[in-house]
Amino acid sequence: MSAQKFAICNETFAPLGAADPWSWERTCAFLSQTGYNGVELAPFTFAPDVREISVAQRNEIRRVASDHGLEIVGAHWLLVSPPGLHMHTTETALRQRTLDYLKALIEFAGDVGAPVLVLGSPKARTIENGDEAGAWLRMCETLAALTETLIACSAVLCPEALPRPEADFLLTQSEAWRMVETLKHPAIRMMLDVKSMCSEGPDAPAALCREFGARIAHVHANDANRRGPGFGDVDFKPIAATLKETDFSGYVSVEVFDYSPDPETIARESLRYLKECWE
Repeated sequence: MSAQKFAICNETFAPLGAADPWSWERTCAFLSQTGYNGVELAPFTFAPDVREISVAQRNEIRRVASDHGLEIVGAHWLLVSPPGLHMHTTETALRQRTLDYLKALIEFAGDVGAPVLVLGSPKARTIENGDEAGAWLRMCETLAALTETLIACSAVLCPEALPRPEADFLLTQSEAWRMVETLKHPAIRMMLDVKSMCSEGPDAPAALCREFGARIAHVHANDANRRGPGFGDVDFKPIAATLKETDFSGYVSVEVFDYSPDPETIARESLRYLKECWE
């Protein structure tokens, strides 16, 4: 049996614009019964601005997960809301507002016990006026300004590589790693996303897991078709074998963008397939 731990992202049960989103209690109860070890949070599922989530609500989020035997493994979809934020804009006031909000997100993660923050948010990092070099420098400055808060909250932040057409900045795993290496801080780590790795070639996921596996804090498990693992053509067995070889010790967390056929089937079948691959 595999010792690998598996999680799933909670917006699977409460996606943006859902007419009848699941409650946090119902989500945690179902995930526990299904056999997940943890759950990953999308902050927008609790409030459009994380600063609106009270201390009492944060304690309740943490308690409900714990009562169902689940770890809160991380947070992602960080800058879905409030709208208009940008991490490396030349507009100083806007970049400061974004930095302040990222610090608030880290504090939220610390309060609920989420040790990993995945920083994707492609709309909040688009290159302005073709200035990729300037974007790189300003992005590094923004992330460096978060390290003190990350340390205080016992969390790490992972810049996520996202391919075109989703993003135009930090497109590959190597570029994400170059940013991590540029910052050289223990609170800035690497993560891997299977869907994104697939954009680098059909054999890229296993090869990139071999290259970076010993250095990563988190893995998002999804198919190239934006559905769950096992719902498409991506073979996760080589990925599992490679992560085992590199002694990866973090969570593998199911993240989907296509919510069909329904959350229960996505969660059950994704976990069944992942366990099969790891065993």
